[in-house]
Amino acid sequence: MKKVGIILGSEPGAGVFQYTQSILDALLSFPASELELVAAYGDPRWLSHVPAGRMKVVAISDSLWDRGLNRAWHMVNLPNALWRKFAYALNATVRTLVHEDCDLWICPAHERWVFRAPIKALGTVHDLMHRYEPQFPEVSANGQYAQREFHFRETCRWAAGILVDSEIGKRQLSGAYDVSPSKVFVLPYVPPGYIFEGQKLGAPDAPASVPEKFFFYPAQFWMHKNHATLFAALDIVRKKYADVKLVLVGAPHNGYEQAQARVKELGLEENVIFLGYVPDSEMPALYRRARALVMPSFFGPTNIPQLEAFVAGCPVAVSDVYGVPDQVGDAALLFDPNSPEEIASAMERLWTDDALCRALVAKGKARAAAWGPDQFRARFREIVRGLVS
Repeated sequence: MKKVGIILGSEPGAGVFQYTQSILDALLSFPASELELVAAYGDPRWLSHVPAGRMKVVAISDSLWDRGLNRAWHMVNLPNALWRKFAYALNATVRTLVHEDCDLWICPAHERWVFRAPIKALGTVHDLMHRYEPQFPEVSANGQYAQREFHFRETCRWAAGILVDSEIGKRQLSGAYDVSPSKVFVLPYVPPGYIFEGQKLGAPDAPASVPEKFFFYPAQFWMHKNHATLFAALDIVRKKYADVKLVLVGAPHNGYEQAQARVKELGLEENVIFLGYVPDSEMPALYRRARALVMPSFFGPTNIPQLEAFVAGCPVAVSDVYGVPDQVGDAALLFDPNSPEEIASAMERLWTDDALCRALVAKGKARAAAWGPDQFRARFREIVRGLVS
């Protein structure tokens, strides 16, 4: 019997956490008689997501020694091939991973163990936006550009396979790091499980503070999420429709204070509701209640919120960037994220046209039915079987 492990390295609440859950769910869909499974976790909160008896669990952690040595090795530019030769003796996590003797380790997050540990690994590259959108400091400033370049280059060199979200993501990765396309596997995103749970009878309703009719944008307050242009678009719409509302979900970090300041500058305090961090259990109700999701992000290749909206029956307007048009098809309105006027036009159509909203909901549900958890699991099993056979 083959043995496959998964590294659960992302922290609950992080953007990649839901994706890691989807990968874990897909791994658990293998017949118990086919694979022996191992989960290596850093955060003990992951233990509640691993079914008892189905997977062996092992703890991994970075000590101050481990982190310091890794940083020093990187700073003096010693070759990674040399590190892999001595890593077993130098790093406790490497020893844990190697000791399990897995035929494959799956790394859903941007895990350095893909190349730092002498293991056979299936890595993941979610995006190369540091190359395509370097104007945003979150992917380029304070050494981020160099760190991402090193990480993705080494992942492409040492991984047995690499997961990407789209055909465009595959072309970008293959072109950037001269990696063989046969080594890159397209596994499109699916909505997280809580969205499906939230469609069942008895699921929680939206908070009482939420208006009856509103646009919805769930996103952290990074610059690339483009709240500023969305506020400019909302300012255009409210001059015709004074009752228009926008509900924002996202922890009060990064550019949160700047977003609040911009709302005040534009006099939109009555039109914008900041909910802050919202637990997963409340998200489905917000999608169900919303007039539409409006997502002006500059990043791709694809994104997950529009998929969540499709499942929940929420109309969608989204940026016309990278792989998004292929992802949403005719089930969403597309706009230029640089243009407040285009965003405002899409918002006005959705705010006033009930027939358009109904049509988009129907098309979104059809796309959700065509690619969902079942299809995701089947494609994942196909990829893993090819790598361990």
